[in-house]
Amino acid sequence: MSVKHPIVAVTGSSGSGLSFVRHAFKDIFFRLRIKPALIHGDAFRRYTESQFTALLDEARNSQRHISWFGPECNYLAELEALFRTYGTTGNGIARDYAHNDDHAKELKVQVGEFTSWHPLPEQSDILLYEGQHGGVKADTWTRRQESFEFPPDIDRRKNAVGIDVAQHVDLLIGIVPAINLEWIQKIHRDCEKYHCSREESVETILRRLDDYIHYIVPQFGLTDINIQRIPLVDTSNPFIARDVPAPDESALVIHFRDRKRHDFRDIMKRIPGSRMTRASTLLVPGGKLRLALSVICAPILEDMMTKRREALKA
Repeated sequence: MSVKHPIVAVTGSSGSGLSFVRHAFKDIFFRLRIKPALIHGDAFRRYTESQFTALLDEARNSQRHISWFGPECNYLAELEALFRTYGTTGNGIARDYAHNDDHAKELKVQVGEFTSWHPLPEQSDILLYEGQHGGVKADTWTRRQESFEFPPDIDRRKNAVGIDVAQHVDLLIGIVPAINLEWIQKIHRDCEKYHCSREESVETILRRLDDYIHYIVPQFGLTDINIQRIPLVDTSNPFIARDVPAPDESALVIHFRDRKRHDFRDIMKRIPGSRMTRASTLLVPGGKLRLALSVICAPILEDMMTKRREALKA
């Protein structure tokens, strides 16, 4: 963690609503005149989209289960190194990943590929990470990987690399839809964005479930704030749902690890329809996510910037 060069990380599964939260934070930064360095988690994938497709075909033949959630397919050590370096110097090395045609034209690379590694913009006030591993803690050798064939002279324990990205983050926020809602969002997004079948999307959910349990879920026990979207309509069978529940058809359960950090009376006054369900848990109408992020996070960011200015002067 760093006073001079703070880091905010928004973490969660793909399809959980991370991009919405990223844009909400950009609005807050603009209003508070904070200059952010923005990092998308996909930039730390180990493979291009075409390379991953080939690797996936190979894995299916050998009955291995791989996914973008696990360490095998990501540069997690490099991500931690970026966080550590930024917290110390306010800079670091990253790259960009082309998600679509427009983004690819802007970056001058093919869709599903990366730019070269480059320094972050100079003189940023804060680092904002949005992706799947903003709070990950893991060893690169895992229980699942131990089933792979290694030469007998390799000691797996000596070759394990401990990853602790969470220790470098000053504000860690988890975006966690109820699991059935997350699957509905995943299926509908895949079918619309990638033009795949519902069956193919379900296959992806099943294939990455082990990595989801071991690398995504544990992060939500380390977060400062968890925002869980709960549907208020029937999602009992997510695999036949015709549409994604709208924001107004859901509620937000927001959990705070350190309740002393927040003024709940002021928060409830400024968010219509909100109420406390536990001493550290707030219930908010589903359509108020952008407002909730602003009301809850803006004071934290302002405090970070005040402490940063004082530290830089000293």
